[in-house]
Amino acid sequence: FDSNGPLRGTKRDLYEGGIRVPTVACWPGHIAPGSVSDHISAFWDYMPTFADLAGAPTPSPCDGISMAPTLLGQPQLQRKHEYLYWEFTEQGGKQGVRMGDWKGIRLEVRDRPDNPIELYNLADDLGEEHNIANKHPGIVAKIENIMKTGRTPSKLFPLFRGKG
Repeated sequence: FDSNGPLRGTKRDLYEGGIRVPTVACWPGHIAPGSVSDHISAFWDYMPTFADLAGAPTPSPCDGISMAPTLLGQPQLQRKHEYLYWEFTEQGGKQGVRMGDWKGIRLEVRDRPDNPIELYNLADDLGEEHNIANKHPGIVAKIENIMKTGRTPSKLFPLFRGKG
């Protein structure tokens, strides 16, 4: 059983095998049968998409972006995320950022919030086998800044020991 194919990781990992999920949509007369897109989205994009398709305003606040243009065959109108951010508090705490084809992951952050960031270029290394952080310090610095500023601390689910 190899449900992740060439992707590294499993559920609750921040490697692609743990977070990458295909979306399948069917809406006869609206979504072209057999259409395919490589649009990068996340679960938080569903609410704005459903609201958009229903002609309703997106509830606020919302980090999501409607995928309706992509679904309806209008990719030129599709807004894109500057980045996607994930964090999981279990297994020592971990953070992940996707910026275009760049993917940064930091593990064991609960006790070591400044652990090194792993960096992968998903266009060249879909299986996240080659950490190239030492070759791209500028990209790593951008991802590190997002890991610090692109999150909302939680008292219920603290990522770092003693604080959100």
